[in-house]
Amino acid sequence: MARVRGGLSGEDRTPGSSEGWNANGEGSGPYDNGGGDDPGWYGNGGGEGPGSYGNGNGGGGQWPGAGGGLLGGGPGRHVRRRRARIAAASVAGLAAAGVLAGVWTAQAGEPSHRTGAAPASSAASGPSSSHGAAAPVPGQTSVPDPKLPAPLVNMDIAHAAATGGKAVNITIDDGPDPVWTPKVLQVLKENGVKATFCMIGPQAAAHPEVVRQVVADGNRLCDHTVSHNTSMDHMPDSYQSKEILDAEQMIEKASGGVKPMYYRAPGGAFTPYSRQIAASQGMRPLGWNVDTKDFDRPGVPTIVKTLKSELPNGPTVLFHDGGGNRGQTVAALKEILPWLRQQGYGFSFPVR
Repeated sequence: MARVRGGLSGEDRTPGSSEGWNANGEGSGPYDNGGGDDPGWYGNGGGEGPGSYGNGNGGGGQWPGAGGGLLGGGPGRHVRRRRARIAAASVAGLAAAGVLAGVWTAQAGEPSHRTGAAPASSAASGPSSSHGAAAPVPGQTSVPDPKLPAPLVNMDIAHAAATGGKAVNITIDDGPDPVWTPKVLQVLKENGVKATFCMIGPQAAAHPEVVRQVVADGNRLCDHTVSHNTSMDHMPDSYQSKEILDAEQMIEKASGGVKPMYYRAPGGAFTPYSRQIAASQGMRPLGWNVDTKDFDRPGVPTIVKTLKSELPNGPTVLFHDGGGNRGQTVAALKEILPWLRQQGYGFSFPVR
């Protein structure tokens, strides 16, 4: 497969995987792994050059992933600064306490019937769904593992807009942030747009009031794991399960009982196992088609230009509200959202 330098999120990072938009396996696609000569934006495995989020032998990057520690070890260009920010937020999140009154809207998510705090190790207890033969999920192409809990929603990685037609899905990653998430919410509200917020569990635990504002405004929640380890696809199943399930419960508790409706693997590091575990909890795996590269703060004109050039890739657009100063993201959204309407685009949520 020809290498694509776009913002498309790939499918599972397991050798031989070939389903979906830009399956990798033998080193193809924008998030090449395995034996790729050039690892792409999120290079891993045996790639000879670094990616923006390089891991393993892919060289340094913003989120190194491989190795020990909260975000993993390995050298990266901005690793220490990035790790310090996320680590501090995670510690604060894990120390946060208090449960506020719950809110729920039909757009925001599904109310949970679970009560009480998350267990110390949800991976030990495992997902709540029963094992056995999975009932067919309409439109699903993935084959569930019968030894794992059956998926409740489609376990294929979602890219399409639920409304179909000429629509985009705005997705916001790495928050919530007490400064930048409210500013993003204000821009969305001014433009009549709902978005999907992919939250890091400890960040949600640290800022429940922000999570509840996201929900109150009619947006949807997405599980973005506990540690944002972009090498999740190289980790044991028990690690992947704990990262997903612990974050789910942190987000659900912070929201007042609203469950995340999606799961987005950090850096697109999906595996068949992680997708099925998420889907067994009612969370559709969520990819992206357009990476605006706003995380790197390249300047508002560059963010806008990147979106316009990559929009033909598909409807799901990636922005960030966490991980540092997101002033450029807020300014870019103020320009991009009206432009999209002028071009005849509507706004949707991703398919489930």
